[in-house]
Amino acid sequence: MVSKKRHSPWIWIPNLCAAEEIPFAVVTYVALLMFLQFGSDETMASIYSGLLFLPWVMKSYLRSKVRNAGFFKRHIHIAEGMIFLCLMGIAVYLTEFRVRDWGLFIFMFVLSLLCAWHELIARMYYNRMLYPRQQELYNKTKMLSSQMTLIVTYGVLIIIAGFFEVFFRSYQKAWAMESSLVAGGFLLFLLLNFITLQNPRIHNPYRYESLIGAFKNEMHVIERIKEKPNVARVIFSIIILLLPQALLFNTRVFFLMAPATNGGLDCSVQDVGFAQGTIGVVAFSLGIGLGRLLNEKLGEMKTFWPMVIVLTLSPLFYMLMSQNPLVGNIVALCCMTSLAQFCFGFGLNVCLVFVHFISGNRYRNTINYLYVPMIAGAMIVPLMASGWLSQLLTYDTYFLVLTCMAPIIWLVLLCCKTQKVLTNNELANVDNKE
Repeated sequence: MVSKKRHSPWIWIPNLCAAEEIPFAVVTYVALLMFLQFGSDETMASIYSGLLFLPWVMKSYLRSKVRNAGFFKRHIHIAEGMIFLCLMGIAVYLTEFRVRDWGLFIFMFVLSLLCAWHELIARMYYNRMLYPRQQELYNKTKMLSSQMTLIVTYGVLIIIAGFFEVFFRSYQKAWAMESSLVAGGFLLFLLLNFITLQNPRIHNPYRYESLIGAFKNEMHVIERIKEKPNVARVIFSIIILLLPQALLFNTRVFFLMAPATNGGLDCSVQDVGFAQGTIGVVAFSLGIGLGRLLNEKLGEMKTFWPMVIVLTLSPLFYMLMSQNPLVGNIVALCCMTSLAQFCFGFGLNVCLVFVHFISGNRYRNTINYLYVPMIAGAMIVPLMASGWLSQLLTYDTYFLVLTCMAPIIWLVLLCCKTQKVLTNNELANVDNKE
């Protein structure tokens, strides 16, 4: 007889969220630092980093295959086991072989595929285990668990990797030890999930579906989107809105780690981990939380322009740092990066309006199935090109250009009447529900 406490959502939700976020942080942030230290220039590091987002763009198109499989608990265990093996494979590769950046990319791409698969299964498991009213109760627990895991993985582990680099006097040994630590931490949550997860209340009968068949089943979403009025205008608006963020995503790390002679701040791995991975992630989380609170209190359309303005102004703080580089000033570095991250987190909430326009009433949980793929899809091409552009221009010019994009973006959104189109869509959805 299994105790109720063992299966309490207060226990398995934090464990499941931690198992999602640890490898995700490795793919989206740690990998970029490793590419730079293992021989990639800024151009190739950006290309590798951009390609790692492809699984997240495509994951929603395989939703029907995962749903039809039905055995969410079993697939979670399989996915987590494979993620652990991949993390250990990275540690062994760094320890025993001559590391090439392309070899490291292959490991990271496999890890990204597994992360996207695991995230999709875990969210379906969450929806199957809890009724909608229960999800409202536990959503804050889920969000807090995810953010705390990101702070530890982005910040603390990066700082530890910097200490390992000093101790071993070798960045290869340092990252090998770091990868082993990440794999060990992930193994802990894998075991906890194996113990605490239970079978969903309702089981779907297994129905085999090929990957091609699953992809075709989800393609009708695109047809529905095409039928919406002014859809091209809205998609163009979201691409333009996220353009500065995509161009900033990798180059902020390049700028922090570049030598002072090249216009950078000459930061160590510890500095980057503390300023951007710890303080910055905390500020990012606060920005997301405040933005969601305002959306709930005031409504998404009333906060549309404030969030657009704040989001597009986040490159301003890197422009100020590049114009007046205070090399070695960790206090100024933390202040400026945290302000930029806060603006990014706060303004990113505006993307939910675009998600609701695209999804209509199709998905109950639009954030899980459309939010990340839409943002990743809008950012992937400029993200891959950002390294080449940052090398073509000096950092102060590059960040100045990104900052000057803000009024152009505002003008584009005004000319496209984006807010009016989104408002009409919101009113239409309300009428349909009634």
